[in-house]
Amino acid sequence: MAIKSFLASLVTVVALFQASQAGVVKRAVQCRGTAHTAANPACCSWFRVLDDLQKNVLFSECGEASHSALRIVFHDAIGFSKTKNFGGGADGSIIMFDDPELGYAANNGIDEIADDLRPVADAHGKSYGDIIQFAGAVGVANCAGAPRLKFLAGRPNATAPAPDGTVPDPFQTVPVILARMKDAGFSPEEMVALLASHTIAAADKVDESIPGTPFDSTPDVFDTQVFIETQLRGLTFPGTGPHLGEVASGLVGEMRLQSDHNFARDDATSCTWQSLANNHNLMNQRFSAAMDKLAVLGQNVNKLIDCSEVIPVPKTTTVTPHFPAGKTNADVEQACATAAFPKLPTLPGPPKAVQPVPGGT
Repeated sequence: MAIKSFLASLVTVVALFQASQAGVVKRAVQCRGTAHTAANPACCSWFRVLDDLQKNVLFSECGEASHSALRIVFHDAIGFSKTKNFGGGADGSIIMFDDPELGYAANNGIDEIADDLRPVADAHGKSYGDIIQFAGAVGVANCAGAPRLKFLAGRPNATAPAPDGTVPDPFQTVPVILARMKDAGFSPEEMVALLASHTIAAADKVDESIPGTPFDSTPDVFDTQVFIETQLRGLTFPGTGPHLGEVASGLVGEMRLQSDHNFARDDATSCTWQSLANNHNLMNQRFSAAMDKLAVLGQNVNKLIDCSEVIPVPKTTTVTPHFPAGKTNADVEQACATAAFPKLPTLPGPPKAVQPVPGGT
């Protein structure tokens, strides 16, 4: 009986200890001077950065600034090599060493968002690597249908610029781009997942005669349309015609990058591309996982603090996978050899030109 009584008491003590520890983990602290609470007090200052960014840079909308904030995440972090031991990855070098990095051809058009983020980081005492990752996650959260990305804080500032030639260009072939991505630690499937970013993207410098030209028909929504519309047969592009890195799009007013066109049709990536065309949840899961990996390239994760709770929760979207008005499965240029393109509904009404994104340059 004594043994049983002792064991019962021990179980009770353990249960009480576990309950107390659970309470510690869940307890949030009030962030001084704000209406926010945070599980980790070190994250409190990021709420003030959030307010500053949304008010003065991103404008709390899925517009040109939020698109650019996501773009600079990739351009900063991908300057990294696992095999050649160069580049600091997601370290903010594109701002810290704007000269020379913003002069690289592949970084054309990044200067505006870099110039916007620099004073925000300086005003709040944040590193450039952190402000880039934070702004990218907040910018994505401004778009309905997007996943809520993680944000880890604590990156030290860059100590050297990334070399030129590390950012893939849209006119490069699929094997060349995949080789560059493999050198940074990414598979072909992860490369396609990262390109989900093009669902909220618009061209800034590919063709300066048509600024703000989006890559799909719903640039203010994080949906799967880019994976559908790149698979449509092309037509003559309006304006001055195809430029470097640009091919004819299947829709008037929409731009299709040469690289996106090729990824949708290459044997190495076409089936992965097609698998995301009508699967919003799968696209978001894979995009989130690939972005998590991109965000910590070159960083010691053990020294970073998880402040994901500061990132806003994106709104849901009512947009479901579809063909634009006037398009059907008959307009699909089938590429995946192992599965047919999914059957999708077509929007009613006559075809409409895709409108430019305001603020495009």
